[in-house]
Amino acid sequence: MIGLIGGMSWESSAEYYRLLNQGVRDRLGPTASARCLLWSFDFAEIERLQHAGDWPALTERMIDAARRLEGAGAELLLICTNTMHLMADAVQQAVAVPLLHIADPAAEEVKRAGLRRVGLLGTAFTMEQDFYTGRLAARHGLEVLVPDADDRAVVHRIIYDELIAGLVTSASRDAYRAVIARLVARGAEAIVLGCTEIMLLVRPEDSAVPLFDTTTLHARAAISQALGDGS
Repeated sequence: MIGLIGGMSWESSAEYYRLLNQGVRDRLGPTASARCLLWSFDFAEIERLQHAGDWPALTERMIDAARRLEGAGAELLLICTNTMHLMADAVQQAVAVPLLHIADPAAEEVKRAGLRRVGLLGTAFTMEQDFYTGRLAARHGLEVLVPDADDRAVVHRIIYDELIAGLVTSASRDAYRAVIARLVARGAEAIVLGCTEIMLLVRPEDSAVPLFDTTTLHARAAISQALGDGS
């Protein structure tokens, strides 16, 4: 049973639900679907606390959600957002069931492709704090490039003003294309889409280098772990 800590935003949580069920159906047959539980936050509250910098309050809420899912029978936990992995270690310490970190499947896929230098797109919290870039570097040996300050502001604004509301525009896609191109010009061999909403906007043809979508790779790894094949 997979426990999903979601609602951050529900747009990406809906993608997790689709990806998990499609993946299980592909693996086990046309009538099969994923055994999962979803705890869905009101993202308005989460967003306010994020931008207020109240990470202790957010950590309390994430631990509470994880414990509720564990108590309901979840055997594997997913935090369905990159940013809230800032408190992944605290959440893991609070429960007995494993938490699958979203950065790890993406990093493993990058390494399987023979690549080492990646550009990272995500919220300002993800791009600017060490909990994510540091894990990619220390645990996986990747060199991580982030956009410059102006580009980080654009990427962050589009996530919070548009993508979490399900708004996808050609102007924003063009803006992301330009940010990606500048990362590639600095030497990025691949781009990690380190926000679970970015896959709603950016497509493979928007980048001259491979894109690694953390949402899809996280869901795929969860299926493999839940089914016990380790692949």
